[in-house]
Amino acid sequence: MPNSRTLTVTAADGNSCAAYLAEPDVAPRGALVIVQEVFGVNHHVRAVADDFAARGYVAISPSLFDRAQKGVEMGYSEDELARGRELRQAIGWDGPVADVKAAMDAVAQHGKVAVIGYCWGGSVAFLAATRLNPACAVCYYGGQIVQFKDEVPTCPVMMHFGEHDHIITREDREAILAARPEAEAYVYPAGHGFNCTERADFDPESAKLALERTLAFLGKHVG
Repeated sequence: MPNSRTLTVTAADGNSCAAYLAEPDVAPRGALVIVQEVFGVNHHVRAVADDFAARGYVAISPSLFDRAQKGVEMGYSEDELARGRELRQAIGWDGPVADVKAAMDAVAQHGKVAVIGYCWGGSVAFLAATRLNPACAVCYYGGQIVQFKDEVPTCPVMMHFGEHDHIITREDREAILAARPEAEAYVYPAGHGFNCTERADFDPESAKLALERTLAFLGKHVG
């Protein structure tokens, strides 16, 4: 079982936020920054970090909403989704990217560092790929990538999308893939949030295949 604890990371602009850290009980293969959905570093995000730690990676997930409100941890109701979107808009993009960099620095001693994000975090992970130079980045259903699609990644990028995503339109998905043909991208017969066991759109087969591809990608670029 991985060892877990919460620590504090401080960004270059002076912002400090909590970060969930899960460490393997063997020598690490490298490190991963797990970027949250708009529901905070909740039970699901911690479970994702724990799973990657069980596979040999140090996994850290910074609480990006700490910039607006400390300790945000929500479920998946419509009201909580609306609140998460409010918080996302309140903190913008530059601050979360800076907090991801602080998390990367916090685990850099463990080897190469990749960034993996889900939902809103998938878009933040893409910005990490274009602005922070991680070993690689994996973006799960990042709906806001389209507005940054012309930024050029400095590392290998993998993207996962759901064909039936009600948040990311087919037009937006195609625009992203047309602008970033170098990305290793996959579309699954699933909706938005298909990797999350706690969401209505959870699709176990799509989640399993996406994880297999993600692990192979990490094995190639991180260790």
